[in-house]
Amino acid sequence: MSSTDTLENNPHPEAADGAPETGHDHAHEGHSHDEHDHEGHNHDHAPTAVLNPDCTRELILDIPVDEVSKVYRDVTGNYRKYAKIPGFRAGKVPESVIKRRYAKEIRKDVIEGLLPERFNKAVMDLGVRPVGQPQVTELTVEDGSPLHVKAVFEFVPAFSIEGYKDVTVEKPSVTITEEEVQAELAQLRESRATVEPVEEDRELKNGDWAQISYKGQVEGEESAAPIVGEDSLVEIGGKDTVEAFSSSLLGAKPGQELKAEVIYPADYAEAGLAGKTVAYEVEVKGIKKRTLPELNDDFAKELGAYQSFTDLEERVREHLASRKRRSVEGETKDRLFAALTERFPFPVPESLVQEQVDARLERGLRALAAQGMDTDQMRKLDFGRLRAAQRDSAMAEVKAFILLDRIAEEEQVTVSDEEFDHELQLAALQSREPLDALKVRLTQDGGLARIREQLRREKTASLLYERLPG
Repeated sequence: MSSTDTLENNPHPEAADGAPETGHDHAHEGHSHDEHDHEGHNHDHAPTAVLNPDCTRELILDIPVDEVSKVYRDVTGNYRKYAKIPGFRAGKVPESVIKRRYAKEIRKDVIEGLLPERFNKAVMDLGVRPVGQPQVTELTVEDGSPLHVKAVFEFVPAFSIEGYKDVTVEKPSVTITEEEVQAELAQLRESRATVEPVEEDRELKNGDWAQISYKGQVEGEESAAPIVGEDSLVEIGGKDTVEAFSSSLLGAKPGQELKAEVIYPADYAEAGLAGKTVAYEVEVKGIKKRTLPELNDDFAKELGAYQSFTDLEERVREHLASRKRRSVEGETKDRLFAALTERFPFPVPESLVQEQVDARLERGLRALAAQGMDTDQMRKLDFGRLRAAQRDSAMAEVKAFILLDRIAEEEQVTVSDEEFDHELQLAALQSREPLDALKVRLTQDGGLARIREQLRREKTASLLYERLPG
Protein backbone atom coordinates (compact mmCIF):
# COMPACT_ATOMS: atom_id res chain seq x y z
CA MET A 1 0.00 0.00 0.00
CA SER A 2 1.74 3.12 -1.14
CA SER A 3 -0.79 5.91 -1.58
CA THR A 4 -4.08 7.32 -0.41
CA ASP A 5 -5.57 6.50 -3.80
CA THR A 6 -4.93 2.86 -3.08
CA LEU A 7 -7.13 3.13 -0.03
CA GLU A 8 -9.76 5.49 -1.32
CA ASN A 9 -10.23 4.64 -4.99
CA ASN A 10 -9.29 0.96 -5.10
CA PRO A 11 -8.20 0.77 -8.75
CA HIS A 12 -8.25 -2.93 -9.50
CA PRO A 13 -8.34 -5.03 -12.67
CA GLU A 14 -11.30 -7.20 -13.45
CA ALA A 15 -11.19 -10.61 -11.81
CA ALA A 16 -12.78 -14.01 -12.11
CA ASP A 17 -15.62 -15.31 -9.98
CA GLY A 18 -14.87 -16.13 -6.36
CA ALA A 19 -15.05 -14.44 -2.97
CA PRO A 20 -12.39 -13.07 -0.62
CA GLU A 21 -11.58 -15.33 2.28
CA THR A 22 -10.37 -13.99 5.58
CA GLY A 23 -6.81 -14.76 6.51
CA HIS A 24 -7.11 -14.09 10.27
CA ASP A 25 -8.79 -15.79 13.15
CA HIS A 26 -10.08 -12.93 15.27
CA ALA A 27 -13.08 -10.62 15.22
CA HIS A 28 -12.76 -6.92 15.86
CA GLU A 29 -15.27 -5.63 18.39
CA GLY A 30 -16.19 -2.36 20.02
CA HIS A 31 -16.99 -0.34 16.92
CA SER A 32 -20.59 0.54 16.13
CA HIS A 33 -21.92 1.60 12.72
CA ASP A 34 -24.64 4.22 12.36
CA GLU A 35 -27.07 4.49 9.47
CA HIS A 36 -25.51 7.72 8.26
CA ASP A 37 -22.16 9.02 7.07
CA HIS A 38 -20.62 12.17 8.39
CA GLU A 39 -17.60 14.22 7.46
CA GLY A 40 -14.31 12.38 7.88
CA HIS A 41 -15.94 9.06 8.72
CA ASN A 42 -16.49 6.16 6.30
CA HIS A 43 -17.98 2.77 7.01
CA ASP A 44 -17.89 -0.53 5.12
CA HIS A 45 -16.35 -0.60 1.67
CA ALA A 46 -17.26 -3.42 -0.68
CA PRO A 47 -14.27 -4.95 -2.55
CA THR A 48 -14.14 -3.57 -6.08
CA ALA A 49 -12.94 -6.80 -7.69
CA VAL A 50 -13.38 -10.43 -6.74
CA LEU A 51 -10.07 -12.03 -5.86
CA ASN A 52 -8.91 -15.63 -5.76
CA PRO A 53 -9.95 -16.86 -2.29
CA ASP A 54 -7.14 -19.44 -2.24
CA CYS A 55 -4.50 -16.72 -2.11
CA THR A 56 -6.29 -13.86 -0.36
CA ARG A 57 -5.64 -12.52 3.13
CA GLU A 58 -7.46 -9.99 5.25
CA LEU A 59 -5.63 -7.45 7.38
CA ILE A 60 -7.07 -5.30 10.18
CA LEU A 61 -5.26 -2.26 11.54
CA ASP A 62 -6.35 -0.11 14.49
CA ILE A 63 -4.32 3.01 15.23
CA PRO A 64 -4.74 4.65 18.67
CA VAL A 65 -6.58 7.94 18.96
CA ASP A 66 -3.55 9.86 20.24
CA GLU A 67 -1.55 8.99 17.09
CA VAL A 68 -4.47 9.90 14.86
CA SER A 69 -5.02 13.22 16.64
CA LYS A 70 -1.34 14.11 16.42
CA VAL A 71 -1.27 13.60 12.66
CA TYR A 72 -4.52 15.54 12.31
CA ARG A 73 -2.94 18.44 14.24
CA ASP A 74 0.23 18.35 12.15
CA VAL A 75 -1.62 18.21 8.81
CA THR A 76 -4.10 20.91 9.82
CA GLY A 77 -1.23 23.09 11.00
CA ASN A 78 0.47 22.81 7.63
CA TYR A 79 -2.73 23.82 5.83
CA ARG A 80 -3.21 26.73 8.22
CA LYS A 81 0.37 27.88 7.66
CA TYR A 82 0.11 28.07 3.88
CA ALA A 83 -3.61 28.48 3.14
CA LYS A 84 -4.70 31.67 1.38
CA ILE A 85 -8.32 32.48 2.18
CA PRO A 86 -9.89 35.89 1.41
CA GLY A 87 -10.51 37.93 4.56
CA PHE A 88 -7.68 36.33 6.54
CA ARG A 89 -3.99 37.01 6.72
CA ALA A 90 -1.63 34.17 5.79
CA GLY A 91 -1.10 31.94 8.80
CA LYS A 92 -3.94 33.53 10.76
CA VAL A 93 -6.89 31.57 9.41
CA PRO A 94 -8.87 30.01 12.30
CA GLU A 95 -8.38 26.28 12.63
CA SER A 96 -12.14 25.68 12.41
CA VAL A 97 -12.22 27.39 8.99
CA ILE A 98 -9.26 25.33 7.78
CA LYS A 99 -10.96 22.09 8.88
CA ARG A 100 -14.17 22.99 7.06
CA ARG A 101 -12.53 24.28 3.89
CA TYR A 102 -9.99 21.47 3.50
CA ALA A 103 -11.76 18.56 5.21
CA LYS A 104 -11.30 16.08 2.35
CA GLU A 105 -7.70 17.06 1.68
CA ILE A 106 -6.75 16.87 5.35
CA ARG A 107 -8.41 13.47 5.73
CA LYS A 108 -6.54 12.17 2.70
CA ASP A 109 -3.19 13.44 4.00
CA VAL A 110 -3.87 11.90 7.42
CA ILE A 111 -4.52 8.51 5.82
CA GLU A 112 -1.35 8.88 3.75
CA GLY A 113 0.63 9.74 6.86
CA LEU A 114 -0.71 6.91 9.00
CA LEU A 115 -1.38 3.85 6.87
CA PRO A 116 1.18 2.95 4.16
CA GLU A 117 4.17 2.25 6.41
CA ARG A 118 2.08 0.43 9.01
CA PHE A 119 0.25 -1.59 6.39
CA ASN A 120 3.45 -2.67 4.68
CA LYS A 121 5.00 -3.69 7.98
CA ALA A 122 1.90 -5.67 8.94
CA VAL A 123 1.99 -7.51 5.62
CA MET A 124 5.69 -8.30 6.09
CA ASP A 125 4.92 -9.65 9.55
CA LEU A 126 2.46 -12.07 7.93
CA GLY A 127 5.35 -13.47 5.88
CA VAL A 128 3.63 -13.24 2.48
CA ARG A 129 4.42 -11.37 -0.73
CA PRO A 130 1.42 -9.22 -1.74
CA VAL A 131 0.51 -8.61 -5.38
CA GLY A 132 -1.82 -6.07 -6.92
CA GLN A 133 -3.48 -3.37 -4.85
CA PRO A 134 -5.24 -4.07 -1.54
CA GLN A 135 -9.00 -3.59 -1.44
CA VAL A 136 -10.40 -1.69 1.53
CA THR A 137 -13.57 -3.16 3.02
CA GLU A 138 -13.76 -0.92 6.11
CA LEU A 139 -12.21 2.47 6.81
CA THR A 140 -12.93 4.75 9.77
CA VAL A 141 -10.86 7.89 10.20
CA GLU A 142 -11.92 10.90 12.24
CA ASP A 143 -10.13 13.42 14.43
CA GLY A 144 -10.57 12.39 18.03
CA SER A 145 -11.19 8.70 17.25
CA PRO A 146 -8.97 5.69 16.58
CA LEU A 147 -8.34 4.88 12.91
CA HIS A 148 -9.72 1.51 11.85
CA VAL A 149 -9.10 -0.14 8.50
CA LYS A 150 -9.81 -3.59 7.12
CA ALA A 151 -8.40 -4.60 3.73
CA VAL A 152 -8.03 -7.73 1.65
CA PHE A 153 -5.13 -8.44 -0.68
CA GLU A 154 -3.78 -11.24 -2.83
CA PHE A 155 -0.40 -12.85 -2.33
CA VAL A 156 1.83 -15.37 -4.06
CA PRO A 157 1.32 -18.60 -2.11
CA ALA A 158 4.20 -20.73 -0.87
CA PHE A 159 4.53 -24.12 -2.57
CA SER A 160 7.13 -26.84 -2.88
CA ILE A 161 9.26 -27.32 -5.99
CA GLU A 162 11.09 -30.31 -4.60
CA GLY A 163 12.25 -32.48 -7.49
CA TYR A 164 11.95 -29.78 -10.17
CA LYS A 165 15.27 -30.86 -11.66
CA ASP A 166 13.75 -34.24 -12.43
CA VAL A 167 11.05 -32.74 -14.67
CA THR A 168 12.15 -33.12 -18.28
CA VAL A 169 10.69 -32.98 -21.77
CA GLU A 170 12.05 -34.02 -25.14
CA LYS A 171 14.69 -31.65 -26.51
CA PRO A 172 14.61 -31.93 -30.32
CA SER A 173 17.72 -31.47 -32.41
CA VAL A 174 18.33 -27.99 -33.80
CA THR A 175 20.58 -29.26 -36.60
CA ILE A 176 19.33 -28.18 -40.02
CA THR A 177 19.12 -30.73 -42.82
CA GLU A 178 20.20 -30.41 -46.43
CA GLU A 179 16.53 -30.77 -47.43
CA GLU A 180 15.65 -27.69 -45.35
CA VAL A 181 18.44 -25.69 -47.00
CA GLN A 182 17.35 -26.70 -50.50
CA ALA A 183 13.69 -25.94 -49.69
CA GLU A 184 14.67 -22.43 -48.54
CA LEU A 185 16.70 -21.86 -51.71
CA ALA A 186 13.76 -23.11 -53.79
CA GLN A 187 11.49 -20.54 -52.11
CA LEU A 188 13.99 -17.79 -52.89
CA ARG A 189 14.07 -19.00 -56.50
CA GLU A 190 10.26 -19.05 -56.69
CA SER A 191 10.16 -15.48 -55.39
CA ARG A 192 12.27 -14.35 -58.35
CA ALA A 193 10.35 -16.25 -61.04
CA THR A 194 9.08 -14.32 -64.07
CA VAL A 195 5.98 -14.89 -66.23
CA GLU A 196 6.53 -14.10 -69.89
CA PRO A 197 4.37 -14.49 -73.07
CA VAL A 198 4.93 -17.55 -75.26
CA GLU A 199 5.46 -16.30 -78.83
CA GLU A 200 5.40 -19.66 -80.67
CA ASP A 201 2.17 -21.03 -82.11
CA ARG A 202 1.34 -23.96 -79.85
CA GLU A 203 -1.26 -25.46 -77.53
CA LEU A 204 -1.50 -25.05 -73.79
CA LYS A 205 0.28 -27.75 -71.80
CA ASN A 206 0.80 -28.58 -68.13
CA GLY A 207 2.81 -25.90 -66.38
CA ASP A 208 1.67 -23.14 -68.73
CA TRP A 209 -0.31 -20.14 -67.60
CA ALA A 210 -3.42 -19.46 -69.68
CA GLN A 211 -4.44 -15.83 -70.04
CA ILE A 212 -8.24 -15.97 -70.24
CA SER A 213 -11.45 -13.98 -70.10
CA TYR A 214 -14.52 -15.76 -68.77
CA LYS A 215 -18.19 -15.45 -67.88
CA GLY A 216 -19.86 -17.95 -65.58
CA GLN A 217 -23.42 -18.61 -64.43
CA VAL A 218 -24.21 -20.42 -61.20
CA GLU A 219 -26.61 -23.32 -61.73
CA GLY A 220 -30.02 -22.51 -60.23
CA GLU A 221 -29.20 -18.80 -59.91
CA GLU A 222 -29.94 -17.69 -63.47
CA SER A 223 -31.34 -14.33 -62.30
CA ALA A 224 -28.10 -13.48 -60.50
CA ALA A 225 -25.34 -11.44 -62.14
CA PRO A 226 -22.77 -13.61 -63.95
CA ILE A 227 -19.25 -14.20 -62.66
CA VAL A 228 -16.86 -12.41 -65.02
CA GLY A 229 -13.10 -11.97 -65.35
CA GLU A 230 -10.77 -10.29 -67.83
CA ASP A 231 -7.16 -11.26 -68.57
CA SER A 232 -6.97 -13.66 -65.65
CA LEU A 233 -4.04 -16.07 -65.37
CA VAL A 234 -4.75 -19.76 -64.72
CA GLU A 235 -1.96 -22.29 -64.18
CA ILE A 236 -2.66 -25.50 -66.11
CA GLY A 237 -2.37 -28.35 -63.64
CA GLY A 238 -1.53 -25.98 -60.80
CA LYS A 239 -2.30 -27.01 -57.23
CA ASP A 240 -4.59 -23.99 -56.80
CA THR A 241 -6.44 -24.50 -60.10
CA VAL A 242 -9.77 -26.30 -60.14
CA GLU A 243 -9.25 -29.57 -62.06
CA ALA A 244 -12.15 -28.87 -64.46
CA PHE A 245 -10.46 -25.66 -65.62
CA SER A 246 -7.16 -27.44 -66.20
CA SER A 247 -8.73 -30.28 -68.20
CA SER A 248 -10.84 -27.89 -70.31
CA LEU A 249 -7.94 -25.59 -71.13
CA LEU A 250 -5.34 -28.30 -71.73
CA GLY A 251 -4.61 -28.44 -75.48
CA ALA A 252 -6.39 -25.16 -76.30
CA LYS A 253 -4.76 -22.38 -78.34
CA PRO A 254 -4.99 -18.57 -78.18
CA GLY A 255 -8.17 -17.26 -79.82
CA GLN A 256 -10.10 -20.41 -79.00
CA GLU A 257 -13.44 -20.23 -77.18
CA LEU A 258 -14.65 -23.13 -75.06
CA LYS A 259 -17.08 -24.11 -72.32
CA ALA A 260 -16.28 -25.54 -68.91
CA GLU A 261 -18.56 -26.83 -66.17
CA VAL A 262 -16.99 -26.57 -62.75
CA ILE A 263 -18.38 -28.31 -59.67
CA TYR A 264 -16.79 -26.62 -56.66
CA PRO A 265 -16.13 -28.77 -53.56
CA ALA A 266 -18.10 -28.05 -50.39
CA ASP A 267 -14.95 -26.86 -48.60
CA TYR A 268 -13.85 -24.51 -51.38
CA ALA A 269 -11.98 -21.51 -50.00
CA GLU A 270 -14.33 -18.97 -51.62
CA ALA A 271 -17.52 -19.40 -49.62
CA GLY A 272 -19.76 -17.93 -52.34
CA LEU A 273 -18.83 -20.80 -54.72
CA ALA A 274 -18.47 -23.67 -52.25
CA GLY A 275 -20.64 -26.64 -53.24
CA LYS A 276 -22.00 -24.91 -56.36
CA THR A 277 -21.89 -25.76 -60.06
CA VAL A 278 -20.91 -23.01 -62.49
CA ALA A 279 -21.11 -23.10 -66.32
CA TYR A 280 -18.30 -21.01 -67.82
CA GLU A 281 -17.73 -19.56 -71.26
CA VAL A 282 -13.98 -19.08 -71.68
CA GLU A 283 -11.84 -17.30 -74.28
CA VAL A 284 -8.12 -18.12 -74.41
CA LYS A 285 -6.27 -14.87 -75.06
CA GLY A 286 -2.67 -15.99 -74.66
CA ILE A 287 -0.13 -18.40 -73.25
CA LYS A 288 2.45 -17.43 -70.66
CA LYS A 289 5.28 -19.43 -69.19
CA ARG A 290 6.79 -19.06 -65.77
CA THR A 291 10.57 -19.07 -65.81
CA LEU A 292 12.73 -19.76 -62.76
CA PRO A 293 16.18 -18.14 -62.55
CA GLU A 294 19.34 -20.21 -62.38
CA LEU A 295 20.88 -20.62 -58.93
CA ASN A 296 24.23 -19.00 -59.70
CA ASP A 297 26.40 -16.05 -58.70
CA ASP A 298 24.27 -13.58 -60.66
CA PHE A 299 21.16 -14.75 -58.80
CA ALA A 300 22.93 -14.26 -55.45
CA LYS A 301 24.07 -10.75 -56.35
CA GLU A 302 20.53 -9.76 -57.38
CA LEU A 303 19.27 -10.75 -53.94
CA GLY A 304 21.65 -8.53 -52.01
CA ALA A 305 25.23 -7.95 -50.92
CA TYR A 306 26.44 -11.46 -51.68
CA GLN A 307 29.72 -12.08 -53.49
CA SER A 308 28.71 -15.48 -54.86
CA PHE A 309 26.09 -18.20 -54.70
CA THR A 310 28.26 -19.98 -52.13
CA ASP A 311 28.13 -16.85 -49.97
CA LEU A 312 24.33 -16.76 -50.30
CA GLU A 313 24.01 -20.45 -49.45
CA GLU A 314 26.11 -20.00 -46.31
CA ARG A 315 23.96 -17.08 -45.16
CA VAL A 316 20.83 -19.16 -45.80
CA ARG A 317 22.26 -21.92 -43.61
CA GLU A 318 23.04 -19.44 -40.82
CA HIS A 319 19.57 -17.91 -41.04
CA LEU A 320 17.86 -21.31 -41.00
CA ALA A 321 19.99 -22.50 -38.07
CA SER A 322 19.15 -19.39 -36.04
CA ARG A 323 15.44 -19.57 -36.85
CA LYS A 324 15.23 -23.27 -36.04
CA ARG A 325 17.17 -22.83 -32.81
CA ARG A 326 14.81 -20.07 -31.63
CA SER A 327 11.73 -22.05 -32.66
CA VAL A 328 12.80 -25.31 -31.06
CA GLU A 329 14.00 -23.61 -27.89
CA GLY A 330 10.77 -21.62 -27.51
CA GLU A 331 8.51 -24.64 -28.10
CA THR A 332 10.60 -26.83 -25.77
CA LYS A 333 10.51 -24.25 -22.98
CA ASP A 334 6.73 -23.97 -23.32
CA ARG A 335 6.39 -27.74 -22.96
CA LEU A 336 8.75 -27.71 -19.98
CA PHE A 337 6.75 -24.95 -18.25
CA ALA A 338 3.55 -26.93 -18.85
CA ALA A 339 5.16 -30.04 -17.33
CA LEU A 340 6.39 -28.07 -14.31
CA THR A 341 3.00 -26.46 -13.64
CA GLU A 342 1.35 -29.87 -13.88
CA ARG A 343 3.89 -31.31 -11.41
CA PHE A 344 3.62 -28.39 -8.98
CA PRO A 345 0.05 -27.04 -8.92
CA PHE A 346 -0.64 -23.86 -6.92
CA PRO A 347 -3.35 -21.18 -6.75
CA VAL A 348 -2.73 -18.06 -8.82
CA PRO A 349 -3.60 -14.49 -7.74
CA GLU A 350 -6.34 -13.21 -10.01
CA SER A 351 -4.84 -9.73 -10.12
CA LEU A 352 -1.70 -11.13 -11.80
CA VAL A 353 -3.82 -12.96 -14.37
CA GLN A 354 -5.73 -9.80 -15.22
CA GLU A 355 -2.50 -7.79 -15.48
CA GLN A 356 -1.23 -10.36 -17.99
CA VAL A 357 -4.51 -10.21 -19.93
CA ASP A 358 -4.01 -6.42 -20.09
CA ALA A 359 -0.47 -6.87 -21.38
CA ARG A 360 -1.55 -9.35 -24.06
CA LEU A 361 -4.39 -7.07 -25.20
CA GLU A 362 -2.06 -4.08 -25.35
CA ARG A 363 0.36 -6.00 -27.58
CA GLY A 364 -2.55 -7.09 -29.78
CA LEU A 365 -3.89 -3.55 -30.12
CA ARG A 366 -0.44 -2.22 -31.01
CA ALA A 367 -0.22 -4.87 -33.72
CA LEU A 368 -3.65 -3.89 -35.08
CA ALA A 369 -2.64 -0.22 -35.08
CA ALA A 370 0.53 -1.10 -36.99
CA GLN A 371 -1.65 -2.87 -39.56
CA GLY A 372 -3.72 0.27 -40.07
CA MET A 373 -6.69 -0.11 -37.69
CA ASP A 374 -7.79 3.31 -36.43
CA THR A 375 -9.09 4.29 -33.00
CA ASP A 376 -12.77 4.28 -34.04
CA GLN A 377 -12.47 0.72 -35.30
CA MET A 378 -10.77 -0.35 -32.07
CA ARG A 379 -13.62 1.10 -30.00
CA LYS A 380 -16.03 -1.26 -31.77
CA LEU A 381 -14.10 -4.36 -30.67
CA ASP A 382 -15.79 -6.67 -28.17
CA PHE A 383 -13.29 -6.29 -25.34
CA GLY A 384 -15.22 -8.58 -23.03
CA ARG A 385 -14.89 -11.40 -25.54
CA LEU A 386 -11.26 -10.51 -26.23
CA ARG A 387 -10.40 -10.59 -22.52
CA ALA A 388 -12.11 -13.94 -22.08
CA ALA A 389 -10.22 -15.35 -25.06
CA GLN A 390 -6.88 -14.29 -23.53
CA ARG A 391 -7.50 -15.70 -20.06
CA ASP A 392 -6.18 -19.27 -20.49
CA SER A 393 -2.96 -18.12 -22.14
CA ALA A 394 -2.50 -15.39 -19.52
CA MET A 395 -3.02 -17.92 -16.73
CA ALA A 396 -0.39 -20.26 -18.21
CA GLU A 397 2.09 -17.39 -18.52
CA VAL A 398 1.56 -16.23 -14.93
CA LYS A 399 2.06 -19.78 -13.64
CA ALA A 400 5.31 -20.02 -15.61
CA PHE A 401 6.48 -16.65 -14.23
CA ILE A 402 5.80 -17.66 -10.63
CA LEU A 403 7.54 -21.01 -11.10
CA LEU A 404 10.57 -19.37 -12.72
CA ASP A 405 10.79 -16.90 -9.83
CA ARG A 406 10.78 -19.76 -7.31
CA ILE A 407 13.40 -21.72 -9.25
CA ALA A 408 15.52 -18.57 -9.67
CA GLU A 409 15.55 -18.23 -5.87
CA GLU A 410 16.54 -21.86 -5.49
CA GLU A 411 19.28 -21.56 -8.12
CA GLN A 412 20.38 -18.12 -6.90
CA VAL A 413 20.08 -16.68 -10.41
CA THR A 414 21.02 -13.01 -10.59
CA VAL A 415 21.19 -10.35 -13.31
CA SER A 416 24.47 -8.44 -13.49
CA ASP A 417 24.61 -4.68 -14.01
CA GLU A 418 26.29 -5.31 -17.39
CA GLU A 419 23.43 -7.56 -18.54
CA PHE A 420 20.88 -5.05 -17.30
CA ASP A 421 22.57 -2.08 -19.00
CA HIS A 422 22.84 -4.04 -22.26
CA GLU A 423 19.08 -4.72 -22.18
CA LEU A 424 18.33 -1.05 -21.52
CA GLN A 425 20.51 -0.02 -24.48
CA LEU A 426 18.60 -2.40 -26.75
CA ALA A 427 15.29 -1.02 -25.45
CA ALA A 428 16.47 2.53 -26.13
CA LEU A 429 17.40 1.63 -29.69
CA GLN A 430 14.05 -0.07 -30.30
CA SER A 431 12.04 2.84 -28.89
CA ARG A 432 14.35 5.43 -30.56
CA GLU A 433 14.60 7.15 -27.20
CA PRO A 434 17.72 8.55 -25.49
CA LEU A 435 18.97 6.11 -22.85
CA ASP A 436 18.79 8.64 -20.01
CA ALA A 437 15.22 9.61 -20.93
CA LEU A 438 14.25 5.93 -21.07
CA LYS A 439 15.69 5.34 -17.60
CA VAL A 440 13.74 8.28 -16.17
CA ARG A 441 10.49 7.08 -17.72
CA LEU A 442 10.97 3.47 -16.60
CA THR A 443 11.92 4.58 -13.09
CA GLN A 444 8.67 6.51 -12.81
CA ASP A 445 6.41 3.68 -13.95
CA GLY A 446 8.28 0.79 -12.31
CA GLY A 447 9.55 -0.53 -15.62
CA LEU A 448 13.17 -0.94 -14.49
CA ALA A 449 12.20 -3.53 -11.90
CA ARG A 450 10.03 -5.37 -14.43
CA ILE A 451 12.88 -5.53 -16.96
CA ARG A 452 15.30 -6.93 -14.36
CA GLU A 453 12.66 -9.43 -13.28
CA GLN A 454 12.07 -10.55 -16.86
CA LEU A 455 15.81 -10.93 -17.50
CA ARG A 456 16.10 -13.11 -14.42
CA ARG A 457 13.27 -15.32 -15.65
CA GLU A 458 14.85 -15.62 -19.10
CA LYS A 459 18.17 -16.64 -17.57
CA THR A 460 16.42 -19.22 -15.40
CA ALA A 461 14.47 -20.63 -18.35
CA SER A 462 17.69 -20.91 -20.39
CA LEU A 463 19.38 -22.68 -17.50
CA LEU A 464 16.59 -25.25 -17.34
CA TYR A 465 16.62 -25.67 -21.13
CA GLU A 466 20.37 -26.28 -21.27
CA ARG A 467 20.06 -28.98 -18.61
CA LEU A 468 17.55 -31.00 -20.62
CA PRO A 469 19.01 -34.20 -22.03
CA GLY A 470 19.43 -33.79 -25.77
